[in-house]
Amino acid sequence: MKRPMLHFSRGFLLLAAVSMFGAVFSSTVRAQSEVFLCVDQNGVKEYKNTGDTKGCKRVSLPPLIVTSSSKPSGGGGAASSKPAASTPSDFPKVDNGTQKARDNDRRQILQDEMKNEQERLANLKKDYNDGTPDRQGNERNYAKYQERVASMKEDIARSEKNIDALNRELSNLK
Repeated sequence: MKRPMLHFSRGFLLLAAVSMFGAVFSSTVRAQSEVFLCVDQNGVKEYKNTGDTKGCKRVSLPPLIVTSSSKPSGGGGAASSKPAASTPSDFPKVDNGTQKARDNDRRQILQDEMKNEQERLANLKKDYNDGTPDRQGNERNYAKYQERVASMKEDIARSEKNIDALNRELSNLK
């Protein structure tokens, strides 16, 4: 059975936005307007702030009450910050050899990812052909060609960002 889709009118969305905005700046917010649930002949539900169309029923909503959070008292400066928590005595410890092996495994994984991402980037740039890739058979429409070119450009940018992130991770290793 197909579920009916919900549609919201502009008036209702505006009411919701104003209510949310008011919630930020006051401790209590109450809806100032009525809300109606309208169902059309196809069973599509739509929430509105007016019930002047056929199939609309007023929805009784409880008032929305928002309270602001209170900040802890006590100065709240850097000087009053708690000292760093120490590691519990029963916390498992790893010997240096095991940690070095883990670090080497991590480095190798990152280097393998870097190699794969660099190969992917090289292939993407080769296919991109400086912004003029070869047209494919299904791209008789120029708009489809432009969509593919834009997608290729996004893929190249994403791959370059991945390489930058991998370089940062590798430089952070001990």
